[in-house]
Amino acid sequence: MIRKILLAITYWLFTYGIVNGQPLPLEDCYRLAKANYPAIKKMDLIIKTSDYDIQNANKRYLPQVNFSGQATYQSQTVSFADAMGSSLPSGIALPSISKDQYKIQGEVSQLLYDGGSTKNQKELISASMELQEQSLETNLYAINSRINNIFFSVLLMDAQLKQNELNKSNLQTQIQKTEAALENGVAFRSSLDELRAEIVNIEMAGTECKANRTAYLKMLSLFIGKELTEAAQLAIPETKVIQPSINRPELKSFDLQRSIYDVQQKDLKSGYLPQVSAFFQGAYGRPTLNIIENKFGPWFVTGLRFNWSLGSLYTLSNKKNTLLLNQQSVEADRETFLFNTRLDLAQQDENVKKYIELIKQDEQAVSLRASVTKSAAAQLNNGMITTHEYIQKVNAEHLARQNKILHEIQLLQAQYNQKFITGN
Repeated sequence: MIRKILLAITYWLFTYGIVNGQPLPLEDCYRLAKANYPAIKKMDLIIKTSDYDIQNANKRYLPQVNFSGQATYQSQTVSFADAMGSSLPSGIALPSISKDQYKIQGEVSQLLYDGGSTKNQKELISASMELQEQSLETNLYAINSRINNIFFSVLLMDAQLKQNELNKSNLQTQIQKTEAALENGVAFRSSLDELRAEIVNIEMAGTECKANRTAYLKMLSLFIGKELTEAAQLAIPETKVIQPSINRPELKSFDLQRSIYDVQQKDLKSGYLPQVSAFFQGAYGRPTLNIIENKFGPWFVTGLRFNWSLGSLYTLSNKKNTLLLNQQSVEADRETFLFNTRLDLAQQDENVKKYIELIKQDEQAVSLRASVTKSAAAQLNNGMITTHEYIQKVNAEHLARQNKILHEIQLLQAQYNQKFITGN
């Protein structure tokens, strides 16, 4: 119920944000993708199945009712007359037991003590349910990595489109100056055409970026289950300091696996403890408990039943060793996971350092290229360089700015990859 309420709130906030033109945050994409992923339906199924299993386990303490019946024919029965022999007084005859006998019986039994078997079974069911839920959470968490790739790809397209428009605006300013110079007879038509051709190149690059952006938005729409139009805007995530500790959902799965083996180890003790139950048997047939009468009639028997089987002691030691090995195997898997995670984190740490350094170098390159472009614009206006040479300088500055944009987005993505890897 709580999950459904949170999903409804997220949906309302998402819809409200889209309608009001608010940028879509990355965290909302995580939540919506998780809620929309088909495997999330298994969560309720796991819970319901566990509830049924626990209910079935509790029913072991309900009264158990059994009915049975039989009709038999015996080749021989007890003869009281033969047993008493000549000691019987004359004139007294003892009844004989019929060779055909009949019995219809019902029994009600109530389990009183089972050595903790039912309790352990319910704990095992609950632990298994938690493990299945956590395994599903782990699979759903993996979606975040795919969301990161798509989300930051859209941001990169947005940044490149913005830079293209700035570059296009600068060239259009130069086109206006060249058109004025052409009217005054101090410029060539080819110079104007070359500038316009460069505008076409920028527009082609923009068309490709828009197509890629649309494709990424469609992929993101499929993940979150909501349609994102071309007008949709994504919010640039904040840069966060990532904690080095690892809190991935896989770690909880390992802990839950160990807890299952702990419960199974407790249940081994139940295998060699006695079971006590109360019972009541009622029957009708011939003969009754008073076999001398040899008549049809009812009877009952009630009391306590005690069962104690020690056969499980033969395999107890091996079962304990097996559970111990399973726990050691889980611990080995945990250490392997942590080792691989730390390797991935170390790689991302180096990527973050690399992009930080590259951005510093990009800033220097952009500053120098901008100075060169400004000087080239003045030289072009004074006829000191050709239009082709000027475009080369403009493209070099544009490339430097594009590299800076790329590295900024890559830095942000690397930081969020750190967040994904650590689970923080």
